[in-house]
Amino acid sequence: MMSKRTLPAVDDVYIALGTTIKVAGSQAAFRAVDLDAVLAVARAGRAAGATRAGVVSAMGANARSSVFYNRVKGEMELALSGLGYASLVFARPSLLAGDRESLGQPGRSGEKLALLAMRFGAWLPANYRAIDAGRVAGALHAAVRRGAPGVQVLLSGRMQDWRDPAQDT
Repeated sequence: MMSKRTLPAVDDVYIALGTTIKVAGSQAAFRAVDLDAVLAVARAGRAAGATRAGVVSAMGANARSSVFYNRVKGEMELALSGLGYASLVFARPSLLAGDRESLGQPGRSGEKLALLAMRFGAWLPANYRAIDAGRVAGALHAAVRRGAPGVQVLLSGRMQDWRDPAQDT
């Protein structure tokens, strides 16, 4: 049984927690991470005073989807939307590009092939192009700090255009 932990007082919560069905081992285990654990962190954030939250979701998130992965992500978004955050931002990236293996995550051969194909896919609409995880993090952070009221969704194409202001100096 998992013990309840409390967070110190916080203003903002950022959640980039997720797995794959293959790594999790089952749909139930996937749901436990991508829905239950994300919801637990978001609830803990609200209990600690957070009024703004940013969450990495997925392109295609939809609670009514026939695709299990997208349905769970959509259910997560719906559940978090009911927690009372003054400002809630969902980042919905396309395929995330980054060095997973250096983080101790298993390599994904299909993902590597897709990333290679996307490098030559300038013809792809921006929402479907692979996106660097750092760009997603930066765009999500900027949107949460703006604190626009209500729920916002950052699509991958919009995050593709995000630039680090520190690099503009």
